[in-house]
Amino acid sequence: MRLQLGVAKFCLAISAVALVAAWPHARYSAAVMVAQNDPAKLSDLQIAERLRRDQGMIARQIEAALAAGDADLARSLVELAAAHQVALSDELTRRVDSAVAADRAPAQVATRFATGLVTGQADDLAGLSGTITGDLFVFGDIRDVIREGKHLATGEEADHLVLGLAAAGIAVTAATYVSVGAAAPARAGLTLVKDARKVGRISEGLAKWAGRSAREVVDAPALQRAVADASLLRPAQTLDAVKAAVRTEKAGGLMRFAKDVGKIGDKAGTRGAFDALKVAENPKDVARAAKLAEAKGGQTRAIIKLLGRGALLLTTGAWNFASWIFSALLMLIGFVISLKSGTERLTQRWLDRRKRKAAKRALAATKQPQPPIGAASAVAQA
Repeated sequence: MRLQLGVAKFCLAISAVALVAAWPHARYSAAVMVAQNDPAKLSDLQIAERLRRDQGMIARQIEAALAAGDADLARSLVELAAAHQVALSDELTRRVDSAVAADRAPAQVATRFATGLVTGQADDLAGLSGTITGDLFVFGDIRDVIREGKHLATGEEADHLVLGLAAAGIAVTAATYVSVGAAAPARAGLTLVKDARKVGRISEGLAKWAGRSAREVVDAPALQRAVADASLLRPAQTLDAVKAAVRTEKAGGLMRFAKDVGKIGDKAGTRGAFDALKVAENPKDVARAAKLAEAKGGQTRAIIKLLGRGALLLTTGAWNFASWIFSALLMLIGFVISLKSGTERLTQRWLDRRKRKAAKRALAATKQPQPPIGAASAVAQA
C-alpha cells in the first residue's frame, strides 16, 4: 500500500508539472485556431506572443526602418507599439516624428507626385496619387498599353500582366466617371498592382494568377490591332480601340481582386499595399489582407513586416497547435487519474488504520482480567 501510494504521488507530481508547462502553449494554440479566419485577431495573438518573449523587438525594427530611410514603416511600428502598450523611448519617437515630417515635406511630395504622373511608378502615397491621376485621365494606361504593346508587336519581351491591367484599367476608368467614383477602389487597385509589378513588389504566385486573369479579360488579337494604331496623340481613338478589346463579362474576379488591393491602399497606404502583394500568394490572401487593413489601418505595414504571410493565415500546420492541446488534455487526464488513485490509496489506508485500531481495542477488551465465579456470586448475594 505504501509503494502504491508513493507511485500515485509521483505520477501526480509529474502530471501537474507537465500540465503547468503545456497549459500556456495549449491556451495560445486554442486561441490561434479559433482566430484563424480573422486576420486581425490572428495577428494580435501572434504579435502579443512574440512580444511576451522579446519586448525589444519593435524598438529594434524601428531602428532598422529609420536606418533604411523608411519613415512610413517606422511610423507604422510606433502605432503597433502603442496598440500593444509597448513603451518606446522619447528619443526614438522624436526621431520617427522628424523622419515622417521630412518625408511629408511639400517639396518631396510634389516631386514624388510628378514622378508618379510621368513615369507611372510609385512607392508611396504621393507617387500613387500621380499615377492614379494619370490613369484617371487615361494618359497612364494608354502609355502602358502602347509601351508593352509595341514590345509585343516587335517580338520583344512584353509584360503581359501590365498590358492586361492597363487595358482593363481603361475600361474601369470609364465606369469610374459614369458611377461618380463607385468604381474608384478598383481603379486604384489596378494602378497599385501595375506599380507593384513594375517595381517587383508582387509575389510570383499572385503575379501568375493576375497574369492569367488579365489574359482572360483581354482579347489579345483585338488588343494587338488596337496597339498597332495606338498613339498618345490620338487618345480618344486609342481609348475606344482598347476598350473594345476588353471582355468586361470576364473581369469579375480581377475586379474583386483590384477592389481588395484598393482597400488596402486606402487604409494602409501604398507601401502597405505593396507589402501585402509581396506576401500574398492568391486572391484569398489579398482579401484577408484587406480585412486586416480595414481593422488595423496604419499598423498593417508593421504587422506584415513582423509576421509576413503569417499575418494573413496560419502558416504553421494546424497539427502543431492541435498537438499542444492534445498534450495538455493528456496531462490533465493523467493528473485527474493520479489524483483519483492517490485519493483511493489514502482513503484505503485510513480505513485500514481504523480497522486495525478497532481490532486492537477488541483484543484489549478480551484480555482484561475477569473476577472469579465464587466471588461474583458472593457479591450478588450481598
